[in-house]
Amino acid sequence: MLRYLPLMILLGVVIYALIDCATTKKEDAKHLPKIAWLILIVLFPLLGSIGWLLAGRNRRRPAGGGSGGGGGAGGGRRTTWVAPDDNPEFLKKLGDENNTKGDENGDDGDDEGDDDGKRDGDPRTK
Repeated sequence: MLRYLPLMILLGVVIYALIDCATTKKEDAKHLPKIAWLILIVLFPLLGSIGWLLAGRNRRRPAGGGSGGGGGAGGGRRTTWVAPDDNPEFLKKLGDENNTKGDENGDDGDDEGDDDGKRDGDPRTK
């Protein structure tokens, strides 16, 4: 079984390079046209795959130093996934939904606590 390991690794690298090359925008291919890279990967699997992975594609970093923040050409919109608790748009929408629920029920949306400013059942306030 161990003698097949190099073949399996080569096959994995070739498949990865083919998929990566096929899904890359043609503007991001460097040195050769995208179709030439695909032909190289198919005809010369080891050299073509390694060549594509090392030199064939523009590897762009996300705007803002790679931290996944905003910025970039999105007009102030985030271009990467943001957790809901960090997304101000989601939090605003959630707050709006809570306010409309409170208005429909006839209360102010504050279900917890009395008018003393403390939450009922909160062990830190006792």
